[in-house]
Amino acid sequence: MTNLLAIITDLKNRGVAFRSLTEQMDTSTPHGELLFSLFGALAQYERALTRERVMAGLVAARRRGRRGGRPPSIDAETIEQITAALDAGASKASVCRSFKVPRSTLIGTLDRIGWTGPVKA
Repeated sequence: MTNLLAIITDLKNRGVAFRSLTEQMDTSTPHGELLFSLFGALAQYERALTRERVMAGLVAARRRGRRGGRPPSIDAETIEQITAALDAGASKASVCRSFKVPRSTLIGTLDRIGWTGPVKA
């Protein structure tokens, strides 16, 4: 709705009025302009309320011990095996093949756990 409000304001500044063919909306009249502004304000208010409810839900879920997002694609046991292999001198490419893990996933996981072992391409 904010984009629509910006477009209508731009049109008004250029001397053009908006008239809807399907709804009773005509910004060339003061009444139509008031209604349009009211609808815009209500839409913005509704977005703010929705955001507030979502944020409250996330906080409540965190308090219950739940965290959002996708679960890690590599479990803790596999991470231990991967880091052991890398510490033993295996290359990232061979580890990716052995554990059937994409290279980007491996690198992201190593970054997430803060692994600073020897680096071998």
